[in-house]
Amino acid sequence: MKLVLATNNKGKVKELAEMLKHLQMQVISIGEYPGFPEVEEDGTTFMANAVKKAAAAAGFTGEICLADDSGLEVDALGGAPGVYSARFAGEPKDDAANNRKLLQLLADVPDEQRTGRFRCVIAVAEPGGAVHTAEGVCEGVILRELKGEGGFGYDPLFYLPAYQKTFAELNLEQKNAISHRGQALRKAVEILNRLYVNREG
Repeated sequence: MKLVLATNNKGKVKELAEMLKHLQMQVISIGEYPGFPEVEEDGTTFMANAVKKAAAAAGFTGEICLADDSGLEVDALGGAPGVYSARFAGEPKDDAANNRKLLQLLADVPDEQRTGRFRCVIAVAEPGGAVHTAEGVCEGVILRELKGEGGFGYDPLFYLPAYQKTFAELNLEQKNAISHRGQALRKAVEILNRLYVNREG
């Protein structure tokens, strides 16, 4: 049984594939299906975008598809960048530009008010139209400078006080154990296992 990841983000594919490697499924990227159109993420919530991507991919491939939408919610910015996290600094997507904009906006915000969280919603869509969702949240603090070489996106600025490291300073195994995406995916795995049993049965 195939599981198609409805993303071309190589960093995201790597993280998801690593966390799904124990499943009795062949995990592949939507990139294996030439011609899949770019899905416009025009939803106002992570849930709406994840569901839209997963359903579109399932309809195109005829396979069970998994999509996630995730982003950073900064309290001092009223929850921004939120669903606009990937394109915070405009088109095209640019992690470095997004991080620069975030640092500029928070330049005058005192350390104790630089709280925020990564939120992730994962949608699992069946070719028949049914969609199941799961959510994960990871709380942290936004630093004043980049730290660490790993991860992607805002990871070098997202500091976890309990670990005294940013997401970018953790190895993939450590990050997956505590991240918003890791939490959501563990819930999604329960959904996938149920679907697998149902299909086998």
